[in-house]
Amino acid sequence: MHSHEIDFKIYGHDIQFVEIELDPQETVIAEAGSMFYMEEGIQFETKLGDGSNPDQGVMGKLWSAAKRKLTGESLFLTHFTNRGQGKQHVSFSAPYPGTIVPIDLSKIGNQIILQKDAFLCAALGTKVSIAFTKRLGATFFGGEGFILEKLEGDGMAFIHAGGTIIEKQLNNDMLRVDTGCLVGF
Repeated sequence: MHSHEIDFKIYGHDIQFVEIELDPQETVIAEAGSMFYMEEGIQFETKLGDGSNPDQGVMGKLWSAAKRKLTGESLFLTHFTNRGQGKQHVSFSAPYPGTIVPIDLSKIGNQIILQKDAFLCAALGTKVSIAFTKRLGATFFGGEGFILEKLEGDGMAFIHAGGTIIEKQLNNDMLRVDTGCLVGF
């Protein structure tokens, strides 16, 4: 499924929120409890799953939800859809002070692995699942869990983390980072 194309603007400095502009019938998915405000034409539904595979059966949705629960996330994602006639806005904020980063998945190989709790929201069509670290030593001695979140798709996704975020492009280089400071890769 191709992701919906969404427009956005990020507001704030230390405590940020992202405002998403949806055309009629466009949808954005978000982590439960992250909605800040929404305009009148926006309707929301709590669903089992991310909606990236509309033909997925009940058992598939339950399995996806169970995997999300392993990361400590909610079983459900909230789907916000513009049911109005014109453009409508819905916004999302992080649960703590920090930075929101927009990611165009189509420009980074259609996937990103995130620290758990980093996912904020994404265009409908983005698959939200789990991933595992390959090195258990990093898990046990780094202090972070080895279950991570994985986003896949071709649209916009928004992640957040406490503090300031910097992007590093590594070209066959090695950079050692404390696992608690790594947001995504």
